[in-house]
Order: sequence, then C-alpha cells, then structure tokens
Amino acid sequence: MFKLIKVKSVVRIPPDKFGRPLDEVSWEELRKEYEGALTSNAGLVVAILDVKVSEYGRIIHGDGATYHDVEFTALTFDPFLKEVVEGEVLNVTESGIFIDLGPLDGFIYIGQVSDERAEYDSSRQALLLKGGKKTIEKGDVVKARIYNIGLQPGKGLRIQLTMRQVGLGKIEKEE
Repeated sequence: MFKLIKVKSVVRIPPDKFGRPLDEVSWEELRKEYEGALTSNAGLVVAILDVKVSEYGRIIHGDGATYHDVEFTALTFDPFLKEVVEGEVLNVTESGIFIDLGPLDGFIYIGQVSDERAEYDSSRQALLLKGGKKTIEKGDVVKARIYNIGLQPGKGLRIQLTMRQVGLGKIEKEE
C-alpha cells in the first residue's frame, strides 16, 4: 500500500551549495537521504514531495554547513500481510515467478502459483498449468496475496506472494 507521510526533520546544506536556491538544494539533500530508505514505521520511501524549509539555519561548530528545519511529505510503499496486489510477471524460473509491484519485486514460489501442478517449460520460460492448457509467462499480469514480508541483510525487503486462493492468479486479457 502506498502512503503519504508528513515528516518534520532537519536538513544539512553543504557550504558548496550556498549560492543555489534553498528550496532546490533542500529537496536534493532530502532525496539523497531518504529516497530508497527502508523505515520501520513507514516502509520504503519512494519519493520526497512538498518540501517547506525554514530560511533560517543553524551552524554547528566545526561544520561549515547550515542546518534548517524542514517539513516534507514522503510517498512510501508499505506492504502488509494479506494485501492483494497486482503486478506484471518480470521473470519465470524453475523455482517460481518474480512480480513487479512498483518500487519492489515480489516472488511466488512454484508451489504457491496454483492449486494445480505447475511445471517449468525452459524452452518457453513459462509455467504450464493443467497439463499445458494454461500458462504464466513474462509480461502476464497476475493478482496475488502477500503472505510473508521479510528483511534480509544486504538484500533489503523481500515479499513472498501466493496465488493459491479463489480470485487470484493470471488476469486474462479481454479482446
């Protein structure tokens, strides 16, 4: 789920950027600090919006930068358990399929793709269901439910999905 979060903080403006507009530099510095960061209470910060920075800054002894109070809105992606999501299939492997969820990818293990047996077809790089009558391949759009969210050191947030429930699975294109 995407959320808009109001944040109050302090932004450091390096001395080499003093000649530029304060709003522009503040936005750049906040983007460097927050975008892509994973927070425990808000999820993954996707974008920084609506920056309002105080024109009055403080200087800390030994640091030539100025520190300004700032308020901004952060767009975050904070998935939750049992949330139903839609995404495009990015890759199909022997172990499962990778799904584009926007800022992050999700993974569906082959055993969680369907109640039916799924087999990997290496020549097509697709999963075959029901004896080859249904397929899931790169570019297909699927609906899945989040059943596990984990944080792996060095790899970040991992989202595991399932399509083994009624109403989930490949979304058939209408023609």
